[in-house]
Amino acid sequence: MPIKIPQNLPAHDVLRREGVMVMSEETALRQDIRPLRIGLVNLMPKKVQTETQFARLIGATPLQIDLTLIRMTEHQSKNTSAEHLEAFYRTFQDAKAEKFDGLVITGAPIEHLDFEDVSYWDELRELFDWTQTNVHHTMGVCWGGMAMLHHFHGVPKHILPAKAFGCFEHESAPRSASPFLRGFADRFIVPVSRWTEIRSEDVDLHPELELLVSSEEVGPCLIEDAGHRALYMFNHLEYDSTTLKEEYDRDAEAKGAPIPLPVDYFPGDDPSAPPANRWRAHGHLLYGNWINQIYQTTSYDIEMIGA
Repeated sequence: MPIKIPQNLPAHDVLRREGVMVMSEETALRQDIRPLRIGLVNLMPKKVQTETQFARLIGATPLQIDLTLIRMTEHQSKNTSAEHLEAFYRTFQDAKAEKFDGLVITGAPIEHLDFEDVSYWDELRELFDWTQTNVHHTMGVCWGGMAMLHHFHGVPKHILPAKAFGCFEHESAPRSASPFLRGFADRFIVPVSRWTEIRSEDVDLHPELELLVSSEEVGPCLIEDAGHRALYMFNHLEYDSTTLKEEYDRDAEAKGAPIPLPVDYFPGDDPSAPPANRWRAHGHLLYGNWINQIYQTTSYDIEMIGA
């Protein structure tokens, strides 16, 4: 939340340069408050687990959030009951007449496919374009972020020779005053689980994109696309403490043989040892900053979004 201080106070300009949200008395008097409408386009198979992870972070602010769960219209989920989808989800075609302050588009376990070979790619492209008229700010996560980046800028994803899997140290962009990095440490741990990557050299070809967080080991993590009012997050600050363990156990069982352990995750590389969550604080920071920035910049009249 912002701090209200006099505009002529010396600290005012210093804090603004550092990315701290400051507000003048005049702005505070003009401010009205309403619930923020946030949509979650859930493309993951285990929808209950995913919706819980994102709701935990999106809801951890003093602001009132109206969360709408959205799914692709024709795609049939094999891992979530039809009763759950019917009770709690709306299809994109049903929801697209409405407007949202924020939208999260999750990843999907379809990295091996070319974007154009995904069964719901045409509807997803329609959704991406729809965000430019009906959503104030969008966050694409993992494959969802790669898909948005490809759709709007033609940036390719690249297949990795081995899965990027584990907890990796990441670094905030030096001297960045991005409001989305407010409170971030210079270096911090982020869970990673993907078979593809976005490469820095491809991002560098697009000066309209700003790389906010990256890792020497696993490349770009968080990109801001101000022109499309979007963030692209390729890793998983929303993960629970045991999510990487569950993925490891699933993959090992599917292969029927030992597989590489997630990097720097199990204490002493002992898969029977309970893993420690070392990313929770930065997960709350990122999504709290995102919600706060939406609150500060969205229109009080939601129908004015996209106008």
